[in-house]
Amino acid sequence: VQLQASGGGLVQAGGSLRHSCAASGRTFSNSVMGWFRQAPGKEREFVGGIRYGITIYADSVKGRFTISRDNAKNTVYLQMNSLKPEDTAVYYCGATGRGLSMATMTVAGRYDYWGQGTQVTVSS
Repeated sequence: VQLQASGGGLVQAGGSLRHSCAASGRTFSNSVMGWFRQAPGKEREFVGGIRYGITIYADSVKGRFTISRDNAKNTVYLQMNSLKPEDTAVYYCGATGRGLSMATMTVAGRYDYWGQGTQVTVSS
């Protein structure tokens, strides 16, 4: 499985960005997909994930970020609105064919495949 991530960039606070993560190499529709981020000096943290059409989000992004997927395109999206300077980080998409629970979806170590990170910088 290969994940090709795109998106990110530099935006002012209050702005929006969209990430894409395109998967290849396996059946995508049954995969659990997650988005994580890592700021300098910090551990990778869960942003949100999607499993069988159900999405969950970290409290810090709930109401601002939205995850969606297009199985026909083997792509998952992370729409980020109302961005804040504290959202500045490198963002990663992860995938696994394992049947993760909602709780374990938040654990980076549960994912088997990762896209390359994309930088998001939010200026104040």
